[in-house]
Parts: sequence; C-alpha cells; structure tokens
Amino acid sequence: MARYTGPTAKISRRYGVDLFGNSKAFARRPFPPGQHGARAGRKKKSDYGTMLAEKQKLRYMYGILEGQFRRYYHEASRRRGVTGDILLQLLEQRLDNVVYRLNFANTRAAARQMVSHGHVCVNGRKVNIPSYHCKPGDVVSVAAKVHSQALANRFVELNTDAFTPDWIESDTAKLAGKVLRVPTVEEIAPIVNVQLIVEFYSR
Repeated sequence: MARYTGPTAKISRRYGVDLFGNSKAFARRPFPPGQHGARAGRKKKSDYGTMLAEKQKLRYMYGILEGQFRRYYHEASRRRGVTGDILLQLLEQRLDNVVYRLNFANTRAAARQMVSHGHVCVNGRKVNIPSYHCKPGDVVSVAAKVHSQALANRFVELNTDAFTPDWIESDTAKLAGKVLRVPTVEEIAPIVNVQLIVEFYSR
C-alpha cells in the first residue's frame, strides 16, 4: 500500500504543529511553506477548510492513508459512545503507536518500520502488521533477535527523558511492555479538535 514518504517538515509547517515527533521540523522557519508562507494576513480558512485541516493533521500524525482513516471513523461511529473519543482510542491502540508510546522508537514512522520488519512480538508471537489492534492485557515486546534488541536499545537510549502514559506499563530493561487498559482522551491529549473531524465526515 502506498504511503506518504515526502518531507515531513513541510507538512508540520503547513499545519503549524509538530506532527511527526520532530520538534525541529519548523523551529527555524515557523511559518507555512511556499513562496508566500512568511507573509502576514494569510487568507482565512472556510469552515470546510478548518475541518479538513483537523482531519489531515490527525491522519498525518498516525501515518494513515485516507481510506484506512475513513474505516477507523466508520468503526468508531458504529460503536456505542462518543465517536470522536472512540476514534482517538482506536488510533492510539495501533501496534505501531504502542511501540512508540513504550519508547522503543522515537517516532511513529520508526515504530511502524520496526513492526513491518518483524522486530516486534505481541504475546510472544511476531506481528508485522502496524495497524494490529492492541487490547488490554496484551504484552508487546521486542523480538529476541540480536539486531532487533540492538535497534530498540538504541532508541531507548535516545528516549531516556521521554514520557510513558499510565495506560501502558513499560520495562525498558526487558524491552517489553503491557497494555493495561484503554487510554482516556485526557491521556491521549490530542492536538486536534476531533469534534471537527466528526463534523467533517457527518456532512
């Protein structure tokens, strides 16, 4: 399946927020890309443009293509509860995101690559599907292969000051972690207005 592989800094600058876990993305040029990006008084977005931007930000942040993102929305709307909250929880429980939250990778893109290349196990079995849905009680660990362990340890050293949310339990010494429960919206702390995303798909 095709996936966005272009310059991430431009995307972050376009939306004015770090979407890829690289805080230096627009530190030197904190304005939208393009010839007229630095000009003040840019054209105000329409309501549709605002909703679209929120949807795109969340999609880029988790590295998901439009078709897959739409399926996540339909699954969230089908379940009982607040659609926006459920959408965030479904995205947060993706295996690649759990690996990222355990600090076994420094970006979601790196975590996705680790999973795709067979460096990650769930409950002792290798899983190479980044979108795999992790449930409470699942144990996520780095494969016992020397290369896998060395790769994860390198990321752990880079992420010594990184935060681990309360809904997962991390043991960096064993390169393993456990999903304790479904995360709350407060723990996810979204950088988007998810209600606008719901309105976008409800048009």
